[in-house]
Amino acid sequence: MTKILLWDERGDPWAGAVSAAAHWAEAHGVALRDAVCLVPFAQHVPLARAAWVAHEGWMPRVETTQTLARSIDAADPASGDDLRFDAALDALTARRLLRSQSVFATWLRSDPRAFDQAAHMLAQTAQAIARAVAAVPPAQREPYLAEGRAALAVVGGGGGVGGTERHLARIAFEWAAALPAAATDVLFSWQPSAWIVVQAGGVDALTQQLVDAAAVPVLWIDADPPGDDPIRAVAPHARIQVQVGTGFEDEAQRAAAQVLADLATQGAPVALIAQDRLLVRRVRALLARQGVPLRDETGWTLSTTRAAAGVMALLRSASPTATVDDLLDAIKTWPADLHSSFDGRAVAMLESALRREQWSRPASVRPQRLPAAAAALWALAAQASEPLRSAGTPTLAAWSERLSAALQASGLAATLANDDAGRQVLSVLHLNSADLWGALHETLTLADYTRWVDAALEHASYVPASPEAPAVIVIPAARAMLRPFSAIVWPGADEKQLGVTPSPHPLLSDAQAQALGLLTAAERRERDLIAFAQALRRTPVTLLRRTDDDGEPLSASPWLERLLAAQRLADGDVRTQAPDPRITKIVPPNPVARPLPSAATLLPDRLSASACEALRACPYRFFALRMLGLQAADELDGEVEKRDYGTWLHAVLHQFHMTRPVPPEPNDDARRLATCASEVQNHMGLADADFLPFAATFERFALRYVVWLHQRDLTGAQWLDGERDWTVYPEAWQGIAMHGVIDRIDSVSSQQGPVTQLIDYKTGDTAGLRAKVRQPQEDTQLPFYAALAIEQGRAVGDIGPLAAMYLSLDDPKTITEVPHPDVERSALALVDGLGRDLARLRGGAALPALGEGRACEHCDARGLCRRDQWAEAALPAAST
Repeated sequence: MTKILLWDERGDPWAGAVSAAAHWAEAHGVALRDAVCLVPFAQHVPLARAAWVAHEGWMPRVETTQTLARSIDAADPASGDDLRFDAALDALTARRLLRSQSVFATWLRSDPRAFDQAAHMLAQTAQAIARAVAAVPPAQREPYLAEGRAALAVVGGGGGVGGTERHLARIAFEWAAALPAAATDVLFSWQPSAWIVVQAGGVDALTQQLVDAAAVPVLWIDADPPGDDPIRAVAPHARIQVQVGTGFEDEAQRAAAQVLADLATQGAPVALIAQDRLLVRRVRALLARQGVPLRDETGWTLSTTRAAAGVMALLRSASPTATVDDLLDAIKTWPADLHSSFDGRAVAMLESALRREQWSRPASVRPQRLPAAAAALWALAAQASEPLRSAGTPTLAAWSERLSAALQASGLAATLANDDAGRQVLSVLHLNSADLWGALHETLTLADYTRWVDAALEHASYVPASPEAPAVIVIPAARAMLRPFSAIVWPGADEKQLGVTPSPHPLLSDAQAQALGLLTAAERRERDLIAFAQALRRTPVTLLRRTDDDGEPLSASPWLERLLAAQRLADGDVRTQAPDPRITKIVPPNPVARPLPSAATLLPDRLSASACEALRACPYRFFALRMLGLQAADELDGEVEKRDYGTWLHAVLHQFHMTRPVPPEPNDDARRLATCASEVQNHMGLADADFLPFAATFERFALRYVVWLHQRDLTGAQWLDGERDWTVYPEAWQGIAMHGVIDRIDSVSSQQGPVTQLIDYKTGDTAGLRAKVRQPQEDTQLPFYAALAIEQGRAVGDIGPLAAMYLSLDDPKTITEVPHPDVERSALALVDGLGRDLARLRGGAALPALGEGRACEHCDARGLCRRDQWAEAALPAAST
């Protein structure tokens, strides 16, 4: 075997390799037309062929080991439990292998997700070992397998730390060893006139074994940097510049600007190295805004495509734990023409009705209360997911049929078939491979099948269609080797991305990996270093990094530091940071003025306590939320929130007092309160699992409430009414109604006689309630309810003394009463003051955004008034 070191920092590596190979062939009498030239990657094949064509004369067959093996003889299809080198299918076989062993079958029942993860690690390790086995000549495999079993042997049993991993590794090894033959075995018997090998990125194990066993002349062209330090080899002639940004967005913008600058000065194509995938995704979006034609050779995870999202949404909507939001998500992925077959507004109508009714679980939806188009769409959603809801654990063939039926019913089948990503989804899930499922008898529940589909889509990559002549190519560093780029832009040259130690094998230690012929972590890092050095050999390179990573300091990559140090030693020049490539554009300030709308004709017909509080807190909030009727859409998840607990607790206390006998039976109050709690929970459709945290809170509350109630009974207080709905028309409001629902009305004794007490239940902070009533004129809710009672009393001719209080139910020690002093006076002042405000609004007065105090902290209208964009200094203080 003849070895040639080919390292020319300035020349074309392919022209040099072809020239060296041609001279070698002539000197050794090799017939090039019968020779084979092996290149590292498929992307190198057209480059090498073009170089041979330019050289004239006979050219060898240019292939990679994989393409050559496929062209010589098609591999036999896998059968039974054979490895298929398909992440999704091999994971299913791994599940079956693990379930056949009792220790792992128990694991499946106790922790299904961990079991699935173990199955994927098993499949991944088996595939890696099988590739290492394929690199061993068939005649030498038996000794190799014996040495591998010895390396994985467990001394003293399989227990202890790492025992599970060792057990899984042995299963993976035997699974890989059971393969009858490798697809590349045909290469060991193939006899060309000569082997010509181009090495880049390190030695390939299969290629090395192939030429070692060859009985024909071999030329090995080493195109990697010479010496033990690749960085030192490339440093003297590397043309680099360094960009340092402050944060993620700054680095992304600099990278995009550098790409545009290189296109303008160096020409196309420019390589964008996908070192930091998240950041490169942002760079790609910035370049798309500029209309730059781009090819992404790294692709992205198939699960992130719209096609995959539609399939997953359909599966999740069929789960027994699905929420109404899950079904809405599925419906929104269906083709638009299916929606319009009912009504163009059917989806919006359905979502609006579901949010209005606050149905969070599909079982609680009442189709008869939906608009006709929305009800028809809801029925179709149930019909589409019905094939997936059958009980039991069907086989994979049955699940494939069921998912296909659901896709047909939802209209997604045609959408997937007409979309590039959709066709790949169908291929990855093998939905059109009925013969395949006959060999795989794994049975799965719906949850198992959903996790399998999710993992299959997560492990598959999608490479979108790209222009024939892209200006920018997004590429991994290893695939940039020996390819002609006008410039290279390399973001992520920091300590977390570039030069870090690769993650270890999931089930193998480095010693075991080395014994089995797999690359160790150190060897993989060395190959990454060679790829880094290869990129610097003759192309201008811009390396970018940032100094801050989400609040944490971020240093330069050790490789970048070594490169700069090597360049200083080589030429004595100290590299400084390159200038910012972004073009500065001065935009004159255009502050947003404080909004001052006027809407005399939009006053509501009636006002609630919360509407009056909004008007007093910020007139603009009242304008946006009450006069325009804008509202934030509520989530329809099944999780019980604090607001749901408050609604439920109000209903429990109302039912308890409505059914409490007179005279009361104190010894039975605790039991009856618990009974009411259970009945109201069932009526509201709150699941026990979701309600569990609040159920524990209620148990503690019930004891405190019964103690407080019995003490209150001793004072002569009596419950009169609850959830009282009143609507009155104060004369000062000129036709606008006051409307409200009072939580509770009691009769209490005082020195002046019976007093009607209005009570408002609160599940919030007691200190906040005390602060509110400390300045009675700042409180709105209790004075509003008192005004309702006063106006109602005037209407029926029965006005007695009034009192009002907040009843804090969340105090951990006791039920706390927070009275509003002299509430009748506050009520009269409230009605009079609001009457004057409403009169001004009728006259066209502005409704300014105040932008002050706590009202702005959690305001749904903040995005409309643009509070954060006001020019504070240029505006006078607003007045009401």
